[in-house]
Amino acid sequence: MPTGQIGAAVTVIAKDEIVNRQELLVSELLQSVPGLTVVRSGGLGNITSLFVRGGEGDYNKVLLDGIPLNEPGGTFQFDSLSTENLERIEVVRGPQSALFGSDAMSSVVQLFTQRGSSETPRPHTFVSVEGGKYSTWRGRAGVSGELGIFDYATSFARLNTANQEPNNEFRSSNASGNFGVSPNASTEFRLILRGTSSRAGTPGQTAFGRPDGGAFFRRADGYAGLSLRNQTTSRWEQRALYTYARSRQVSRDTVIDPPYTPGFEGRSAPFQFSDFLSDFLNDTRRQHVSYQSDISIGSFGRIVGSHLLTFAFDWDHEQGFLQDRQSGSLATDAKRNNFGWVFQHQAIWERLVVTNGVRIEDNDGFGSAVVPRSSMALFLRTGQDALGATKLKFNFGLGIKEPTLVESFSPSPSFPGNPELRPERARSIDFGVEQRLWQDTAKLELNWFDNTYRDLVSFLITGFNPTRGSYFNIQRNKVSGAEVVLELNPVRALRTRATYTFLDSEIVRSPSPSNPAGQSLIRRPRHSGSLLVTWQWQRMNVTSSAVFVGARTDSDFSSLQPPLTSNDGSSKWDLAWMYRLPQGLTVFGVFENILNQHYMEALGFPALRFTYRSGVRLEF
Repeated sequence: MPTGQIGAAVTVIAKDEIVNRQELLVSELLQSVPGLTVVRSGGLGNITSLFVRGGEGDYNKVLLDGIPLNEPGGTFQFDSLSTENLERIEVVRGPQSALFGSDAMSSVVQLFTQRGSSETPRPHTFVSVEGGKYSTWRGRAGVSGELGIFDYATSFARLNTANQEPNNEFRSSNASGNFGVSPNASTEFRLILRGTSSRAGTPGQTAFGRPDGGAFFRRADGYAGLSLRNQTTSRWEQRALYTYARSRQVSRDTVIDPPYTPGFEGRSAPFQFSDFLSDFLNDTRRQHVSYQSDISIGSFGRIVGSHLLTFAFDWDHEQGFLQDRQSGSLATDAKRNNFGWVFQHQAIWERLVVTNGVRIEDNDGFGSAVVPRSSMALFLRTGQDALGATKLKFNFGLGIKEPTLVESFSPSPSFPGNPELRPERARSIDFGVEQRLWQDTAKLELNWFDNTYRDLVSFLITGFNPTRGSYFNIQRNKVSGAEVVLELNPVRALRTRATYTFLDSEIVRSPSPSNPAGQSLIRRPRHSGSLLVTWQWQRMNVTSSAVFVGARTDSDFSSLQPPLTSNDGSSKWDLAWMYRLPQGLTVFGVFENILNQHYMEALGFPALRFTYRSGVRLEF
């Protein structure tokens, strides 16, 4: 169903926007989505978290052409997720566990890769190279096309940058493939492949002291998916999917640096911090099998409108191996099986669309859970006159998230896992209105939401000498807020989009003295917004994007005295341009942080100052 006909809060980043903005990573594109806060701890390739409507960083289900990318327990690292070979990105805000299962507590981020087409009689090939400040360079190449019943799209990219801090070099290689076979008009087989290998130096909180000279983070991710879609009859469609995902991550420190005392703007820690050797391995795997059946039913008897009945089943086999390789004594090899059954009914009338669904989750870790969701879209007005279509939206949903493997199975005597943990839960209600104006050249969207997150897993110290503790379902948070989106396209050559998010968050119950009850949630700003302006004139395209983030609660995590508990607001303005020359040649460039602002998305980790890139692309 088109996104304009559903009740959920959805943002679509189309291919044109991905190309025009020229961002290197998906996380940079997501900064302009309302309700989202992206926090990166330093330069490109460093730890990057996504907070949606006040939820935790592991509350977002991430899918690539249907392939679940999250690690068991919901964790997903956005730090090296490339924009390479992406057709579009869809972000659905609010709990979506009724359809997508565990991890979809705050949002679902769906990535769709490009497919080959028959626009030209021969394969479409491109080669691109660019370079810029901080020894940054990127090379890309790809080929796509269609041959009879086959279509294909493949690409490869390599990115290197030194970033601005010592020991912060980031290197990433990415390969992607989308292959399809359509033996007839009603059947399609598709194979999705994607692999990423990256290494990032991790100098630590360089704003507070000397960089860590020997620490780094290395990861290798591989994803594969095989799908079948069959339009069995005009009213019955079936889809089946098998996927495999593996992520191997190594965090290592090979050099012992001298001790230092953290300090910042007159603050100082009361003792020195010492470095130590470390070598941690996190190797996770997930197999996923799903089947979905959609049956369309028209009006019959007293039942009017059209109806879509959906039944779905999925199975996940999760496996993880975690080891402290420095000591060689602590290791976890855990396995978990999860099953889910989904039933959904969608009724479509002339001006009203109502969707009700429920999921029954059977998890090896926490047992069974029932997760419902309801959504409604009511069109008060239709048409494309000066006062165009008016749509009211309402959504109610519950969300669940299974514990991580460490929280459930850690073998550490000081930090043992708790196999009796319950799932973390979310309850969300949101209302919204969309008003289109002036022959659809403008759109105003207003959303209000209220979320409660309970049974959050927290670590609680249970004894001293030696210090020991475990994980318990003990924390509770509440969040409410509003989103405003204004889109203006007064002429064909000019497109603008402005967003604003207000977020009121509070910790209701917490065992941590550093995050006490009554405090705002860490790194979730009360005010944030974005502005995107795209101008297209003949062969020239200029795209300006800006992100504004207000002050937010944070922690220095360095024992500074007095403690640093707040992070100032910041703004970042970028500008991208491209000019298409004849014979398939394009020159392009990007200026980031044009105003050369000095700020930190996470305390202690300076963000990149003014930087630039430029390059050339050849298509044939």
